[in-house]
Amino acid sequence: MTPAETTASSVPPAQAAGHPAHGHNGQHGPHGHEDPNQFALLRQRRFAPFFWTQFSGAANDNLFKFAFTVMVTYQLSVGWLPPAMAGLVIGALFILPFLLFSATSGQLTDKYDKTKMIRFVKNLEIAIMLVAAAGFVAGNVPILLLCTFLMGVHSTLFGPVKFAYMPQVLSERELTGGNGMVEMGTFVAILLGNVAGGLLVALPGIGHTTVAIACVALALVGRVVAQFIPSVPATDPGLTINWNPFTETWRNLQLARQNVVVFRSLLGISWMWFFGAVFLSQFPSLAKEVLHGNEQVASLLLVVFSIGIGIGSLLCEVLSRRHVEIGLVPLGAIGMSVFSIDLYFASRSLPASEIMGLATFLSQSQHWRVMIDLALLSLFAGLYSVPMYALIQMRSQPTHRARIIAANNILNALFMIGSSLIAGALLGAGFTVPQIFLFTGLANAVVAFYIFMLVPEYLLRFVAWVSSRFVYRFKVHGDQHLPTTGAAILACNHVSFIDAVLLMAASPRPIYFVMDHRIFRVPVLGWLFRLAKAIPIAPYKEDPATYDAAFERAAQVLREGDLLAIFPEGGITKDGQLQEFKGGIMKIIERAREEGVEAPVIPMALTNLWGSYFSRIEKGGAMVRPFRRGFYSRVGLNVGAPIAARDVQPATLREQVARLL
Repeated sequence: MTPAETTASSVPPAQAAGHPAHGHNGQHGPHGHEDPNQFALLRQRRFAPFFWTQFSGAANDNLFKFAFTVMVTYQLSVGWLPPAMAGLVIGALFILPFLLFSATSGQLTDKYDKTKMIRFVKNLEIAIMLVAAAGFVAGNVPILLLCTFLMGVHSTLFGPVKFAYMPQVLSERELTGGNGMVEMGTFVAILLGNVAGGLLVALPGIGHTTVAIACVALALVGRVVAQFIPSVPATDPGLTINWNPFTETWRNLQLARQNVVVFRSLLGISWMWFFGAVFLSQFPSLAKEVLHGNEQVASLLLVVFSIGIGIGSLLCEVLSRRHVEIGLVPLGAIGMSVFSIDLYFASRSLPASEIMGLATFLSQSQHWRVMIDLALLSLFAGLYSVPMYALIQMRSQPTHRARIIAANNILNALFMIGSSLIAGALLGAGFTVPQIFLFTGLANAVVAFYIFMLVPEYLLRFVAWVSSRFVYRFKVHGDQHLPTTGAAILACNHVSFIDAVLLMAASPRPIYFVMDHRIFRVPVLGWLFRLAKAIPIAPYKEDPATYDAAFERAAQVLREGDLLAIFPEGGITKDGQLQEFKGGIMKIIERAREEGVEAPVIPMALTNLWGSYFSRIEKGGAMVRPFRRGFYSRVGLNVGAPIAARDVQPATLREQVARLL
């Protein structure tokens, strides 16, 4: 478990995704069938025991910590731990192990069977909760502080295990939904744990004993359920453990930096932790000083935030059409900024009043705008987080995945600490709580723009996602033939200027396009394709250097195990008919073969695009009559079975594409 999953005062992590260990081309799960939706996973052994194990752990963490916080704040008089400091000390003790031991936990997860690791962690939880039970019964604060630290160690060990477990048991098409389910379940567990902890510890005479029994019982339930998790083998059993946390932490960060996209995505996720921690840490002040509400109002803010995160996480599967869709990340970032800025305007001018209860608070209409802003802000945070974790999972080497996640946990903890320091400095400088929200929303816009310029794939996928869902009604058939790993050549008919954008939308992986150099002169589209690192190609007689460089770059793409897309017709059709295929694809295959790469060729056919806004049906050229076919017209992509490189010829490949039309 990560800090955000086990405390209500930190930003929620999204769950992660990656390469599936089972299924055909990564499109089907271990049982060889597609589930109708993410909730169906709760009926399957590969997911359900794992889900309830992490659910019970998150609930237990929060029950324990909230009950302990209430106890030292309201019930015990401890001179060396004043009530105002209790929450900060408990939170700091819980987060400290993430800085100290994340690197070690990442190594252990890569080296050992993940199911055995989960069971070991749950055994450790039982032992810690037995000690904590004695601390609650005796009212011994030092023992409970020790257990807080040990539960942080427990969660530090569980985090990489959980993130590395799911990619090995879920297919690519199940990852987004499965991770959304875990995200939603985690926040339900956080809410239930906090509520139960507060209620149980307040029971007259038996509160402390009841909390002790509940903590041990939840730990036992988690261990029993963990027994039903199927075995998931180690990804790097030969790994030699480096027990020095400082040198291993540095090594993990350097390992993450080897993949620029992964490392910058880690920074993007850590920024989200910063963003969310600012809001969650200010809920008590927002409720009391700005909204003039009591403790019930503060709890309502947490409930609204948690529900928003859960809904946003579950929506990822619907909006991504059961693929890992990082195009949702810019959408999430936009929503986070818009609604955090609007939260400032909604809350800055509320009239002063006496502290009100929940019913009075909800009866006033101006408070509903605040609740809606908070719900939508957190919903978009869910849309932001799930796909970004998914990208890290997909691009990290399976043998190093847990160590990359460990590096992420370290960065997350550092950013959370930074958020507390900056928020405290702003408050000390005289900022109001609404002004802090405005500052954070504006900063989020700047940081998000910077990240998307550094990692343009997010922006490109966002453009493709918007185009395929709001400009066109885009339907893909045969997407199980799109390989989730390894090099391949995608060969498609060329109907419009937006063909490449639609192919991007169909593939969960980045695609490098070989495109006519003249298309780079088209306004907006030219900039977009340059951002996508498309490969310009010109006729040999016109520009020999560009011609040769295109084939050299194409071979490099395949050598690096990526997807290469070409339009074998050599240009956009002028009459809507499939043209003859040129011989460039043979040159690409031969050049790749010289590099030792036999990349399969995937035939593809775009349908019903002729006559659309971006095609050349009009005499005056493309885009002359924008709404000739109306808006939101239906288009499609049909994907055929892979063809071995040795069996490819231009004429036969054209026949394969023609059959798909």
